[in-house]
Amino acid sequence: MTKKTKIGLIQLKISKNYDKNIKNAISKIKNASNRGAKIICVPELFLSQYFCQSEKHYNFKLAEKIPGKISRIFCDLAKELGVVLNITMFEKKTSGFYHNTSIIINENGNIVSKYRKMHIPDDPGYYEKFYFSPGDLGFKSVKTKFGKVGPLICWDQWFPEAARLTALKGAQIIFYPTAIGWHPKEKRKFGKSQLESWITMQKSHAIANGTYVAAINRVGIEKKGKKKIEFWGNSMVIDPSGKIVAKAGNKKEDILVCEVDYKKIDIAR
Repeated sequence: MTKKTKIGLIQLKISKNYDKNIKNAISKIKNASNRGAKIICVPELFLSQYFCQSEKHYNFKLAEKIPGKISRIFCDLAKELGVVLNITMFEKKTSGFYHNTSIIINENGNIVSKYRKMHIPDDPGYYEKFYFSPGDLGFKSVKTKFGKVGPLICWDQWFPEAARLTALKGAQIIFYPTAIGWHPKEKRKFGKSQLESWITMQKSHAIANGTYVAAINRVGIEKKGKKKIEFWGNSMVIDPSGKIVAKAGNKKEDILVCEVDYKKIDIAR
């Protein structure tokens, strides 16, 4: 097992064009790989704008089987670049059962793990319980050539139990691909405290478990009819002592490439 590696976080602005989103993600993954990243993660549900702002049955057409067309594209990409990819998708398990699912693809282009989001929100603008069943595969630590990856997803990051169980299974880096932001009408009053609470939670997982934490968010305003969310970016890497060692802004796309030193886990613990 390697003692150090580089990870890549791809902060994306998601368009209404499905194919454009795929090409944008591929381009930025290649950029991160060229800069030395060996484990690369994109935001939650990066293939389309955040459809969970409303409850519409036609959105189920966005789901697909895993493996399937999209997973094959990224399996081929991982093999081409020799990297590990963490990709989240809207999975159709079977008729009537859908999940928000993370797959880990190894450097040989094989899907080596599947994690289904356990904590499903049902808040204004985040109507995920309409679309996703709670995960049924448990928490995971995935051994890869470049380190042990702990795949979690977005709202999982508000629950200490998820990080704890993932770390106890051996994860060295907990990844949280995310879609989180402000309701614009609330931003002035609550925006600062909401963002600070989110950052504090990520730091707490790193400190409590002595692991690296990587949160990968989207950015930009996405509208669904009269509803809209301003996704706040701020993708970051936190070391086992709780220090932010790399961080993106809240306005633009970004590619964070950051070295992680696994010896820091032993030191912190």
